[in-house]
Amino acid sequence: MSSLLIFLELGYDHIIDINGLDHVLFVIAICTTYTLYDWKRVLILITAFTIGHSLTLALAVLDIMSIDSTLVEFLIPITILITAITNMFNTQNSISKNKSRAMYVMALVFGLIHGLGFSNYLKTLMGRNSDIVGQLFGFNIGLELGQLIIVLSFLMISFIFTELLRINRRDFKLAFSSAIAGISIMLIIQNPFLNN
Repeated sequence: MSSLLIFLELGYDHIIDINGLDHVLFVIAICTTYTLYDWKRVLILITAFTIGHSLTLALAVLDIMSIDSTLVEFLIPITILITAITNMFNTQNSISKNKSRAMYVMALVFGLIHGLGFSNYLKTLMGRNSDIVGQLFGFNIGLELGQLIIVLSFLMISFIFTELLRINRRDFKLAFSSAIAGISIMLIIQNPFLNN
């Protein structure tokens, strides 16, 4: 199996793994405001996030930048909390173009932080291999595929609750965003950065 395929599988497994709960929560949080009918906008949103974390992941793996991992692990749940709170204050059922653009920028910026969270994991896997570009590409494609599965699953759940079971969209969004905010607060409180 080629190096690209191995790292593609590693990226996919890493995002789908329950140990990557913070990443999964963020992906769900940025999708909570959207419906299955908004799939194109969600795809752009997730791609913006992937671009952000791919950039910092590459910079960190190539030793161009380095940030304390405990700080990064502290910032990741903060990005989840901010996203969840943003959802709770968005009372409209549809998203305007201006708000969509703001969400894309937020996903890109928060992706920069999340990418740093993956860097230590990926550095240990890569070592001093000469095919770093192929491995990074494969890993990021795997992450994107995993994220798309999470997004599709969540949008299907959203569709079932809001379209088939007729749960009010605003209530659905508030319930999910509140739960995600609560979990992210627990992750922040339990983070070693605060306990040093």
